[in-house]
Amino acid sequence: MNTQANRDKIIRFLRTIARPDLAIENINDNDGLVKSGLIDSLAMLEIIDFLESEFGIDFSETGIDPVELESIHKILNLIEKRTQ
Repeated sequence: MNTQANRDKIIRFLRTIARPDLAIENINDNDGLVKSGLIDSLAMLEIIDFLESEFGIDFSETGIDPVELESIHKILNLIEKRTQ
């Protein structure tokens, strides 16, 4: 799957967990998702679950560095790195 298709999936998912008063269109791919207020820190668990189910990434053996989930750009890099 290409990066744009992965980005579209991430955006669709983030819309389901984002604060209703903040539009995801107001942040760019490098903005921090928590810092921007789009999601709270607990939503990171939902992102991990999404990545495991949607992209088949298994974090059970390698763990996850929260920094890898800070922004859309970093999530895309994580998907690319873990699905090759």
